[in-house]
Amino acid sequence: MHRNRLYRGTYVGAVLTTLRRRVPGFMIVLCLCSSFSARPLYAMPADEKEYFGIIKSIDLLGEVYRQLSLNYVDKPDVSELMYAGIDGMLHTLDPYTVFLDKNDSKELDELTSGQYAGIGVTIAAIDGAIYIASVEDGYGAARAGIRMGDTISAVNGTAIRNKPLYEVKELLKGPLGESLTLKIEREGEPFFTATIKREEIRVNTVSHFCMMGDTGYIEMKSFGSRSADELREALLALQRQADEKHIRLKGVILDLRNNPGGLLDVAADVCSLFVKKGSNVVSIRGRTSEAKSYLTVASPVNVSLPLAVLINSQSASAAEIVAGAIQDLDRGVIIGERSYGKGRVQSVVTLSYDNTLKLTTAKYYTPSGRLIQKEGHPEPGQRQVLPDVKEENHSALFYTRGKRKVYGGGGINPDIESSEPKGSPYLTELRNKGMLFLFASGYRSRTPLKPAQPLDRKALMLLFNEYLQGRKFTYTSPAQRQLDELKSALMVDSSDKEVNPITIPDELLKGVERLKEQEIAREAGALCDALELEILRHYDRQLARTGELSHDPVVKGALEVLADSRQYSRILHP
Repeated sequence: MHRNRLYRGTYVGAVLTTLRRRVPGFMIVLCLCSSFSARPLYAMPADEKEYFGIIKSIDLLGEVYRQLSLNYVDKPDVSELMYAGIDGMLHTLDPYTVFLDKNDSKELDELTSGQYAGIGVTIAAIDGAIYIASVEDGYGAARAGIRMGDTISAVNGTAIRNKPLYEVKELLKGPLGESLTLKIEREGEPFFTATIKREEIRVNTVSHFCMMGDTGYIEMKSFGSRSADELREALLALQRQADEKHIRLKGVILDLRNNPGGLLDVAADVCSLFVKKGSNVVSIRGRTSEAKSYLTVASPVNVSLPLAVLINSQSASAAEIVAGAIQDLDRGVIIGERSYGKGRVQSVVTLSYDNTLKLTTAKYYTPSGRLIQKEGHPEPGQRQVLPDVKEENHSALFYTRGKRKVYGGGGINPDIESSEPKGSPYLTELRNKGMLFLFASGYRSRTPLKPAQPLDRKALMLLFNEYLQGRKFTYTSPAQRQLDELKSALMVDSSDKEVNPITIPDELLKGVERLKEQEIAREAGALCDALELEILRHYDRQLARTGELSHDPVVKGALEVLADSRQYSRILHP
């Protein structure tokens, strides 16, 4: 008992020493500690109770950690045990407050800066093999002749087949300026090795832009430190293309679908390209700081050019800030699906030993006052560590600058609802198993020059069906899957000799097979479109993306709205 009391006192002393270094106003804590025994808890002021609660809780955490570390039946990894405890504690808050170890912290830096040390490729795993999924122009891999569809069989002499994707990524990573050697295999050709020096790769968050008739299209996949500059360059490039064609640029589509967001101040900078200088585009309110409004400080590229912003259920955070500001300021039309609903601001706190804490510190509000955060619910049985307060203003009515009605309720609700078509189960399974990608890679190896579009569809389908047979691809239709589940549910204990096994009537089996054949026949046209685009992607990724957009119903809807000035005006000024 004496030893336990001694340890407890020593641990509190260590905690107090740590607090002295990190907690503002720590001398107050020391003074309070001497008076804890003299006054009952109910007699303490609120701030003293809070400090007492902190010290008591840290002391208890230390005792539990010590007992587990020293006495648990199997010796735990003490570092991982502490990390698991931290993760468990943060799990009771929100999904955006997370602890990042040294490696995760580095990845966060890469995501926010848009820069990393690498060779300029993305990779994918299919059936245990590691394929090059894309190659960035101008970097080491492209200069070494590596192309989309190639297989990496070894990194620095280490065979990588059947290795997990994350392990392969770790092998490819390394210090800036250091070289690595890849063994590359390509269908129909002998393998070759490429020694490539890692260099600083800068990922452009504007993944694609093009002219679609007299309308510009820009796709942004995230918000990094250079996003506003990259978007400005794209807007100016579109204007130059229109001038070269001697046409008037009638509008711009900004595609933020599947954009998970990024830096808050960058979202404000992106808004500044479209709205008047000095416009309030977002405000934040936190517990420990005063409310702050973000005003645009740069002049717009074009403040009157008709604008359509595309969003869907995976548009989040900074993407929602931009969509919300454009909507509330009546600057453009929002088209698509209700956005994700992430209305919380994270701050990055540097911790000891190269660790990082990404911590929710505030909530953000659109210019009309809407909170975009989607209301969540605690998991059953989870300790309630936060006050039971519902998110503000959900489903409340707000007004844009032009007095249009907009609502809270989580996420940005579009002015025009338009959903992307869901892929058929057959096409989805072909994509998920890599059949389209692998077929296109083989086609590219056999056909060095880009084929003329459109392809001979009859010949293409014959080739693809032969390929599927060679790969022994089998498709399990939804009806077949349901039948298999029914058979499993009706399985009887084989030890019971008196009960006969369930048999499925032949007519039912034939019916399921007919449904599968009908589904495959129905999808023939869509499959041909997908094959043509995937083949084109292996020759020219940007041209393939432009072709893909011509089939996109949400983009088509945006083009129609921007082409009809009366409809556009009626939406913004009803």
